[in-house]
Amino acid sequence: MSPPKELTKAEWTVINAVWAQEPCTATRAQEQLSKSTGWAYSTVRTLMDRMVAKGLLSSEKVRNATLYRSLITRRQAQRAEALYTLKQAFNGALTPMIQCLMESGDVSADELAELEALIRSKKKNARK
Repeated sequence: MSPPKELTKAEWTVINAVWAQEPCTATRAQEQLSKSTGWAYSTVRTLMDRMVAKGLLSSEKVRNATLYRSLITRRQAQRAEALYTLKQAFNGALTPMIQCLMESGDVSADELAELEALIRSKKKNARK
């Protein structure tokens, strides 16, 4: 697996639009994003082409339109973002990051149960 790719705020905005309506043209993405961002077609097209060069999207010419598809999953993007935050804000220390997240919001009983199950699974696999 290749190293995760960190997305800029603008790239997050674009890739969310692509995920919502894949495959997607720049025109369709711009129409979806215009109210929330005010971006012109040329801005969206430039961002999408840069994301192709960065390996985040693929492009395919079909007749007179270019169709864009994501090359990373939502989970891969989230993982890259979390690892970047872990490295930058917490100097790679997982415990303070988890503590910060747990202290900053309401954690439901279901979420705590999921976290406990993940920890148990990780401990079990670490012993092997």
